[in-house]
Amino acid sequence: MSKADDIFIYNCKDIIENGYSTENEKNRPKWEDGTEAYTIKKFGVINRYDLSEEFPILTLRYTNWKAAIDEVLWIWQKKSNNIKELNSSIWNQWAREDGTIGKAYGYQLGVKHKYKEGYFDQVDRVLYDLKNNPFSRRIMTNIYNFEDLNDMSLYPCAYSVTFNVTGKKLNAILNQRSQDTLTANNWNVVQYAALVHMFAQVSGLEAGELIHVISDMHIYNRHIDMVKKLISREPKKAPKFVINNDIDNFYDFKLSDFNVIDYEYGESIGKIPVAI
Repeated sequence: MSKADDIFIYNCKDIIENGYSTENEKNRPKWEDGTEAYTIKKFGVINRYDLSEEFPILTLRYTNWKAAIDEVLWIWQKKSNNIKELNSSIWNQWAREDGTIGKAYGYQLGVKHKYKEGYFDQVDRVLYDLKNNPFSRRIMTNIYNFEDLNDMSLYPCAYSVTFNVTGKKLNAILNQRSQDTLTANNWNVVQYAALVHMFAQVSGLEAGELIHVISDMHIYNRHIDMVKKLISREPKKAPKFVINNDIDNFYDFKLSDFNVIDYEYGESIGKIPVAI
């Protein structure tokens, strides 16, 4: 059975049974009808996914892996903040009149910085180090730029990645300040699992572990019954992740270079209300 499902079920049960309720706190998010959207949360959740064993995608329900990978390419490869360059509508509610989300996400990864070897943006620096200094303990990115927070439509949720090579395996730690468990958990896991596979392949390495560190992992009050229904299901076998092995340049990857084979999943749990 899929280990990603096991981890998700464990986290959801732990939050529902042992989590802290924010019902009596002043909450920023609201539902569309104006009522407060409070959560049940756990602080400091750490999940480990061994990418050499299986691709960590949920089978309890469908995860739109194509849209997830498309977004990670938009952020990391295109280094874009313009929703017109994204093939989904997930960022539309945060878009400004110019079509951008401000100086957020991809914008930050594309800013060049001076190093002794020359000027690199954050992505190019990672790629350079993985090929030229793979055992460095300084291979990391961070898009939580305090100077530019006032010019971001949304503060970064998944904000930092640390890469580490052990032997021939590329490992990564994804740090996330906040996560809506039902809507975003597996979406983020699928994205960064795919990213590790990409970086490993173009660097002559193998995909190792993805460690996901979540500061505030929460379930919204109107999601609880949906989550309970979801985690009552029996997980299915993890599918196979396929990547075009001919690609040796990160910037050559296209969405068509990926596939998920034999992906079986549970039926939809219906439209999920979104807190704004």
